[in-house]
This record gives sequence, structure tokens and C-alpha cells, in this order.
Amino acid sequence: MSGVVDLAAVKAAGEAKQKAEQARAEAARQGGVPGAGAGPLVFDVDEAGFELDVLQRSAEVPVVIDFWADWCEPCKQLGPLLERLAQEYAGRFVLAKVDVEANQLLFQQFGVQSIPAVFAVVAGQALPLFQGAAPEAQVRQVLDQLVAVAEQRFGIVGAPAGEGEGVPAAPQAPATPYDSALGAAHDALDAGDLGGAVRAYKNVLSDDPGNPEAKLGLAQAELLQRVQGMDPQQVRKAAADAPGDARAQIAAADLDLAGGHVQDAFGRLIEAVKRTAGEDRDAARVRLLELFEVIGPDDPRVTAARTALSRALF
Repeated sequence: MSGVVDLAAVKAAGEAKQKAEQARAEAARQGGVPGAGAGPLVFDVDEAGFELDVLQRSAEVPVVIDFWADWCEPCKQLGPLLERLAQEYAGRFVLAKVDVEANQLLFQQFGVQSIPAVFAVVAGQALPLFQGAAPEAQVRQVLDQLVAVAEQRFGIVGAPAGEGEGVPAAPQAPATPYDSALGAAHDALDAGDLGGAVRAYKNVLSDDPGNPEAKLGLAQAELLQRVQGMDPQQVRKAAADAPGDARAQIAAADLDLAGGHVQDAFGRLIEAVKRTAGEDRDAARVRLLELFEVIGPDDPRVTAARTALSRALF
């Protein structure tokens, strides 16, 4: 599950584009449309079915996850609204409902702090959307942004399903000159060649420094490269024995993030910045900024950690 929130997007982003194109081509051949029609628009999901029902399906259509519980009154307001909008959007996203009482592991691994909480999974990458029973106008705005991000970043279009005529699918993303290089990076990851993946992502960034897929892929591939071959028990013991050793804390933070413990990794490095000075302090700060790239700038945990880092520095 460590890859659910933090690491799956490296490989899944490229695969998602390919699957989306294949789905469109097959639908065109059969005279239909691709998208969410292959399954229900609203469904319950548990830990056992998460990979199939959410991760795999997220390569074809954005999956919105509603974390709820029977005792939660705001959940009873938000849940029906999300279900109604899932039908209205007619396949541009699907809604997975997670009962947190029965699925504590998912609740913890997504870092949910209160419910209702709404996330999305696009091409295997989790995106926090909002918490609480938001008004309908705000929910619609978030969903519109989600559909746009799914198309622009991953080439995924949730097409109308069933009787949803008149609900336009987002325009198909044009091919870019870097698709072959990004494909080479994904192939290298498949083969376990992390060095090759890093080089491929750097090749893209040398020509297009702002390419979001390459930036994310490079940050995650470099993280995987760093933790490869680490002895987790030894690394964590060294960090526990020497709280003021910046290098030990940096190595442990890499393990934290690779294991999906995002806030632990950020907190560890912020504490290292507070406790150290000079080159050690700067090394902890730089690694923290690199880990921000792994998660993405829009994640609220990154925003909170940036604020905490500023306080630690100044």
C-alpha cells in the first residue's frame, strides 16, 4: 500500500495515457464511447478490493473516494450529494465509498484526520480534495478541476456512460515531443533500472524544465534509488540513537516517505533543521524540498510542512 498514495504515479501516469488511448480506439472501433460504463458509477470499496476497484480503474477514469461512517452526520449530507453528482457527470468520474469503521487501514494510509474526507485517485496517484460537508457549488468546482487535471496531466478522459448524452468529454490531450522519452523512463522502471529512469527523466527536463510528469517521476525515481539496498532496521536505529545527526535523519526520512509515512518524513526533517546548523542544516532543508517534489506542491501536507520549515529557518 505504500505506493497507493505516494509512489504509484511514476509508472501509472505513462500507463494511464496508453490505456486511455487504447480504450478510445476500441470504443471508436465498436461505435461507442470509453469511460466508466464498464462498471457502476457509485460503489462501495474495501481494503481487499482497493487495487482492482480503485487503482486499476483510475487508469481509465478519475476515482473519487468518499471516506464516511454511519455515525457521522456531515457524511449523511455530503454522501448523497456526491452520489447525485456522480450520476449527473455521467462517467467523467466514478465514486468509491469507504466505510472507515470497516476499513481502518485505508483510513490511516490516506492520512485522513477527520470525516467526511474526499480524495481522488488518478492514474494511481492520490489527490486530496477536501474535508467536511462542503456546499454544492464548491464541490462542483473541485470536481470540474479534477476532470481537467485528469485530462491535462494523464490523458484520462471519463467519457459519458449509459444515457448520459449531452455531457461532453474533455478534449483529447495532444501528443508531446517528450512522450517517447517519458515512455522510456516508464520502461526502465518496469525493468527495475532506476538509473535509466533517472537519466530519461533528466533528458526531458533538460529541454523542458517545467515538465510536471518528468519532475514528479524524477523525484520519485531518485527516492526509490536512494532507499534501494537500505537496511530499514539499521537506518531507523541510527536515527533513533543520534537525533542530532542530519545524515541519519535524512536516510530515515527517505524510508518514511517510501513507506507512505509522509508526515513522519516531513516532521523528522523539520526537527533536523531545528537541531542542526551549517552544512548539516542545509542538507536537511534541501532533502525536505526534494521530498516535497515527490508528493506534489498542491498536497496540503506539503503546504503545512513549508510553513513549518519557514518557522524553523526564521
